[in-house]
Amino acid sequence: MNIILKIQRYNPDTDDAPYYQQYTVEAEPNERLLDALMQVKRFQDGSLGFRKSCAHGVCGSDAMRINGKDGLACKTLVKEVAEKNGDTVIVEPLRYLKVQRDLIVDQSEFFSKYRSIKPFLINDEPVKEKERIQTPEERLKFDDTTNCILCASCYSACPIPVEHPDFIGPAAIAQAFRFLADSRDRGDQQRNEVLNSPNGVRLCQNHFECTKACPRSIMITKRINETKRMIQEDGSGG
Repeated sequence: MNIILKIQRYNPDTDDAPYYQQYTVEAEPNERLLDALMQVKRFQDGSLGFRKSCAHGVCGSDAMRINGKDGLACKTLVKEVAEKNGDTVIVEPLRYLKVQRDLIVDQSEFFSKYRSIKPFLINDEPVKEKERIQTPEERLKFDDTTNCILCASCYSACPIPVEHPDFIGPAAIAQAFRFLADSRDRGDQQRNEVLNSPNGVRLCQNHFECTKACPRSIMITKRINETKRMIQEDGSGG
């Protein structure tokens, strides 16, 4: 069937403002939206800018807004966004991040907020043997958060930055939880300084948009609420 891709275009070097451009593409229902975008790039308009890499939902490169929902083009099937011949699929860049060109955004701010929660194991205690032992049960407490691919879909899906642009965002908080819940980690104090700041975890209002957008099925909203409780139990909550 034929679908119409209505893609937001913008080149800051030549355009005064973003605009939409339409392309008609022949696509099978079980093909990926990424395949349709590649058809445009290869055969219709080589100037179209978007990121891609593994094309299998592992690298997170091709995160974008598809019909108003955030996700990966490589994990979105045509039949999920276009039901019949001639349907239009609107494709836009992620929100809150500066557009570098078309669907390519500058992720510097996203990664800066992510790094602020110190996403690494903190423990200066001497290791008794060769490694710090952890039980399977202890690992399961944060297992899903280790699947994060930093695609920023949850960040774009979150409605909080509309009014609070400095909010650290769901990805950063979920990764903070990953280490706060790790029995081997001792970095609670350092992370809680960021999490308990005015732009930290308390701004979350449980919209669940981050959880719905996550292509790796991470229970982000649940992890955010658990982080709130951990801060409160630690005595650093306001």
